[in-house]
Amino acid sequence: MHTQSLTGAWQFRQAGTSEWLPATVPGGAHTDLLALGRIPDPFVGDNERRVAWVAEADWEYRRAFAVTPELLAQPHIWLVCDGLDTLATVSLNGRELGRAANMFRQYRWDVKPLLQAKGNELQIEFASVVRHAAEKQAARPLPGVSQAIAGGPHVRKAPCHFGWDWGPQLPPVGIWRDIRLEAFSAARLADVHVRQRHDGGKVEVEVKAEVEVEVKAEVARLAMVVSIVAPDGGVVTAEAPVADGRARLTIPIANPQLWWPNGYGAQPLYEVKVEVKAKDEDRASASTLASTLASASYRIGLRTVELRQAPDAWGRSFEFVVNGVRIFAKGADWIPADSFPTRLTEAALEGLIRAAAETHQNMLRVWGGGFYEDERFYDLCDRYGILIWQDFIFSCSIYPLDEPDFVENVRVEVAENIRRLRHRACLALWCGNNEMEQGWAEWGWKGPELQDLKAAYDRFFHRTLPAWCAAEDPDHAYWPSSPSSDAPFDNPNGQIQGDAHYWDVWHGRKPFTAYRGQYPRFMSEFGFQALPPLETIRTYAAEPDWNMTSYIMEQHQKNASGNALMVAQMLETFRLPKDFESLVYLSLVLQAEGIRYGVEHWRRHTDRVAGTLYWQLNDCWPVASWSSLDYFGRWKALHYAARRFYAPVLLSIEDAPPCQSISVSSDLREAWQGVVRWTLTTLDGGVLAAGEKAVAVPPQGVAAVEALDFARYLDDDSRRELVFVAELWQGERRLAVQTAFFAPTKHLRLADPQIEADVTLADGRLVIELAARSLARLVEVSLAGADGVFSDNYFDLPAGRPATLSCPLPAGWDLAAAQAALKVRSVYNTY
Repeated sequence: MHTQSLTGAWQFRQAGTSEWLPATVPGGAHTDLLALGRIPDPFVGDNERRVAWVAEADWEYRRAFAVTPELLAQPHIWLVCDGLDTLATVSLNGRELGRAANMFRQYRWDVKPLLQAKGNELQIEFASVVRHAAEKQAARPLPGVSQAIAGGPHVRKAPCHFGWDWGPQLPPVGIWRDIRLEAFSAARLADVHVRQRHDGGKVEVEVKAEVEVEVKAEVARLAMVVSIVAPDGGVVTAEAPVADGRARLTIPIANPQLWWPNGYGAQPLYEVKVEVKAKDEDRASASTLASTLASASYRIGLRTVELRQAPDAWGRSFEFVVNGVRIFAKGADWIPADSFPTRLTEAALEGLIRAAAETHQNMLRVWGGGFYEDERFYDLCDRYGILIWQDFIFSCSIYPLDEPDFVENVRVEVAENIRRLRHRACLALWCGNNEMEQGWAEWGWKGPELQDLKAAYDRFFHRTLPAWCAAEDPDHAYWPSSPSSDAPFDNPNGQIQGDAHYWDVWHGRKPFTAYRGQYPRFMSEFGFQALPPLETIRTYAAEPDWNMTSYIMEQHQKNASGNALMVAQMLETFRLPKDFESLVYLSLVLQAEGIRYGVEHWRRHTDRVAGTLYWQLNDCWPVASWSSLDYFGRWKALHYAARRFYAPVLLSIEDAPPCQSISVSSDLREAWQGVVRWTLTTLDGGVLAAGEKAVAVPPQGVAAVEALDFARYLDDDSRRELVFVAELWQGERRLAVQTAFFAPTKHLRLADPQIEADVTLADGRLVIELAARSLARLVEVSLAGADGVFSDNYFDLPAGRPATLSCPLPAGWDLAAAQAALKVRSVYNTY
């Protein structure tokens, strides 16, 4: 196989204009215009609407290139486009090659007859998806997302590009993935399927290949050679003949090292190299084969994964089982990490995945309103042990699944992406769509004009798509929709079987305690919004706009009532903040407290609930949203809380004043033992009652430690002055501290905690010791002028119970600079 990259420097222009401008590929019209200063930053102020014309226009891209003599000499040469976004007409040297209409597909055209050694010109014309969608929508209206540009379901493009309740209406246009020439002389690997067989601790790797050959008579001379490199560097090689364009072999793995999700074990990875070689007619072994004609490489982890659904006392379970071990899924929902995906750097992407792993997450759901991520994403998830629930790209809308051309377009998309991802260690599940079954059941999609589309939905997601998945990837489970009960249109968001989305706390304005009335088999969406950190708000709003109801702040709030919902819930818990900075802080800790309520409750019931994925991990632009990591990767209070509520051994309190109940939940595969110590104290540390109890938690189990009734200590005044504190100890090590109260935080008689901070330096890290004279509620620690991730943050600091945390020393700083920059605040400072 010979390749020649066509990425890099291109030219582009708006259709109908004469000036060609410099462009970068992969890229798009928005990013190219922004690099030239031709448009303002779409993420600042209200510039989103000022650059709307970009997606409404047509664009042309071109590149002149020469072809290397070696490549030009090959009998077969293709132009290969891994990602054209979206409606594209491709021409080479004045001849149209073909058209593209799906950003998720690879397009290939034979260009051998058109190529010349020098002076080639490749031109790609992109038609406006906004205009196309509007025309399709006018001809056939399809229900979609209210925050989006209408007509998106007609186009195979990331749904959120048209807008969502956290994302802008900025549909990118351009060449968004690799583009190259590919050539071969004798053979090409058309498809490779790497599978595993596990039996009693023994593992075999099976490789099947489809080989496209130039001369049929040469097939008998070809062999497939497979080399597998173990994590320790050991290599095993085997070969099999290519017959009728196919080859297949099985290789036993000596001393197999199993891949585990984060928190359950290590993530050893094996490299599988597949080559097609021509046999030397005088010799027969693999080591004497001639030069390689085609090759492909794959990285795999040895593991089994299944979605186990078995009858139980509550209905039917919904649990992921890896290597025979039931996994409690701890994670979040993933959205595209940038509205303009070509500018997402490897460092930024790894920062997001690493941050998930650092908070004990073991699963991300790649949500169906985005796109199938690139190889970098799945590489990172393989490395960090993050299981992937992979939605197909359909979300919250009705699609024209009764149109044969549309379905055929999707068929190719599905096959290509399954083949690309099915070998991945991280892959756990294929899911048909996001919230569309729920839409048919609960959202009023009832009109007679929609019934043919409902039948088409039923046919596609319950028969056609699962059949495609089974044919291409029989090793991973298929799930029709999220949420779903796996009984078409019957109670799709129920708690008897299947997965659930629970939005009554956010959209329904219920209190956080409402989470405790929910017992889903698997909670795959729930969430609460917060503003991003103030340093992020600075990037899009000037100080005169720092008001929750200002025009700019509402431009960066895509949920129509989002800011009002945040403030309403905030005032149920906290006092009215004294300034905007305090409001931002309170929104952050409010979100963290809300999601904590839910996760702790469900982890107290892991016999019934098999996983929690909060909405959402990340952002695609600077915005008020449900994320725990903002657009720049800054940790919000929720992400710090996730590190605590997703800890392998969790201490939690179920507060139901005057009662406080203590539980310890464990994900560990071995039994755990420790001690819980509790006290009932005044806010300034005076002890009214105390106790201690040894705790034994069974493997992957829950222990109910204490149920305490403090009614005799409470009256209308004292309930505002008391705090219940529980600590989890193992030996001399304190693992966790939890607090609970008998009145809302806004009613507590908080005094100035007079927090003292001692900052030292050890091994390149700042060590910060904090102590308070009175309860400091939800302490925030920061360094002015630097972004840092602390070992803990946004935690309660009871009187007389010092806490120690740390963070890396910012580059170029010394201890004195860090001491001067340290800022500490708590709820007391917000009013």
